[in-house]
Amino acid sequence: MEITWSSLGKERLENMAEAGAQILECYRLLNKGGSNVVAEVLKGQGTFYEMDHYPEGDAYDPETHSQFYYHSHREGEHGHFHTFLREAGMPTGMRPAQQTRAPFKDDRDDTLSHLIAISMDKSGFPTQLFTTNRWVTADHWYKADDVIIMLDRFDMDMSFPSLVTNMWLTNMVRLFRPQIEELIRARDVKVEAWAAEYPDEDAFEDRELEITALLDISVEAQIEAVGKALAN
Repeated sequence: MEITWSSLGKERLENMAEAGAQILECYRLLNKGGSNVVAEVLKGQGTFYEMDHYPEGDAYDPETHSQFYYHSHREGEHGHFHTFLREAGMPTGMRPAQQTRAPFKDDRDDTLSHLIAISMDKSGFPTQLFTTNRWVTADHWYKADDVIIMLDRFDMDMSFPSLVTNMWLTNMVRLFRPQIEELIRARDVKVEAWAAEYPDEDAFEDRELEITALLDISVEAQIEAVGKALAN
């Protein structure tokens, strides 16, 4: 996934550079205590079970209406973070895209949108970004352009379950914003193509389609690229 750095503009690059600096500061603080962003979320949560959400009941900021949880079920990783924005945090008038019904929708009094997932290794460092099909996170499907607008509103501004992890997660979305936007757009393209190829199936609920777009990442490489773009 190639990013045209020169097209991002100085202000956006500076915001990404600041996010990168915040992430490195999170690593510095955690390293002093021999911890990492995943360990902070799992602290005090008991035995780590596959598929369970951590922290229990998810982490939710009642002011920004941002939400996340960490869990594990994919090979080749320790686990991953799923990030969301709930309806109350979305711009006024924003509505889900036209889509098929699902039982989970009848059990909620609001909507939420999945933003991006972040894969983590055993040392607590990010390795991939990915988007998912609707059934994976049981969210309400919003069009890519709307989800991209929501990214500006994701902010875990609270101490639970970990202030440092919350700062890290918020700034990961900011540092990798250009790639996340492309992954979200690729998600829509993938699901639309799947629906066309399998017209007798509900593409949103088809268990054969789980990961809709995926990208290997490196915090250090991203920070370096942003720095070079600013220098130019």
